[in-house]
Amino acid sequence: MSDLTVFLINTTIKSIVVIGAMLGAVAYSTWLERKLVAHLQVRWGPHRVGWHGLLQPIADGLKFIFKEDIIPTEASKFIYILAPTIAFIPALLSISVIPFGSLGFFGSHAVRFQITDLNIGLLFIFAVTSLGVYGVALGGWASNNKYSLMGALRSSAQMISYELSLGLSVVSVLLVAGTLSLEKIVELQSGTWFGFIPKWNIFVLPLFISFFTYFVSAIAETNRVPFDLPEAESELVAGFHTEYSSMKFALFFLAEYANMLTVSALATTLFFGGWHGPAFGPLWLQGLLPLFWFLAKVFAFMFFYIWTRGTLPRFRYDQLMAFGWKFLMPLAIANVILTSFVVAWKG
Repeated sequence: MSDLTVFLINTTIKSIVVIGAMLGAVAYSTWLERKLVAHLQVRWGPHRVGWHGLLQPIADGLKFIFKEDIIPTEASKFIYILAPTIAFIPALLSISVIPFGSLGFFGSHAVRFQITDLNIGLLFIFAVTSLGVYGVALGGWASNNKYSLMGALRSSAQMISYELSLGLSVVSVLLVAGTLSLEKIVELQSGTWFGFIPKWNIFVLPLFISFFTYFVSAIAETNRVPFDLPEAESELVAGFHTEYSSMKFALFFLAEYANMLTVSALATTLFFGGWHGPAFGPLWLQGLLPLFWFLAKVFAFMFFYIWTRGTLPRFRYDQLMAFGWKFLMPLAIANVILTSFVVAWKG
């Protein structure tokens, strides 16, 4: 077989495996959140469907498939149907450039635990995930419901506002690393984590501020507590997806969790060393440990997401926007300037 054929086969197989794993992880993220929040609040959570409720996501999926799919009479049907897909697909696409393991060997065949290594991988993620706002805005507008439209406008304004802080927060990492390739950024963190282990000494403070800005912006970007204003039940019913049912609602629901996983995977890659971690045991175990460390770090971020939901109250909308524009944005800009001076001085 030619090199191109081998490349296409490898990429196709890896895409199927990663997308399947991502969909499974998204489904079971809903179970994890319900279970953890229940334990935080001294409740049982799902426990009737399967052992400790482990089959609950499958039951929920079947329920969504067989529920009646209602489309409002006055809705713009094409855009109404298209919007959930626009919200969900970018979250899946972004995982394609994230390295989730080191180079592995199956016999004499080397396999890279990454679908593709773009030299502008970080730029690709921000370009793709920024498209998700169109799904939210179009879903609220196409429903022809004023409450859905209000929820879509609030959500769009929130996502666009915090997208700016999110983009600026990673500039410090790019200045230190000197590359947009996520693979190379992970390689630079061999033996250290940007901003957390003091091999980089003088870079610790700017990169820690960068991480703080990134993660707070990401929580707001994914519409999670305490920034889940688009779904203000007391005034907006369920926000932009009020008129959605069946699998269309499920796609919006799953898009939120897929974005949470993407945010957690990117935070792991940029700030927590990616798949790097202690290696021990026989060679076959050392080959699997990078994947284990990567997944463990992603799980830690998901746990923090859920822990935050179980403990913090939500902001008012004016507090949300003021925090983004008056505190987070100036902090991100100041940190970029600080990092620039440090990089120039060290260079």
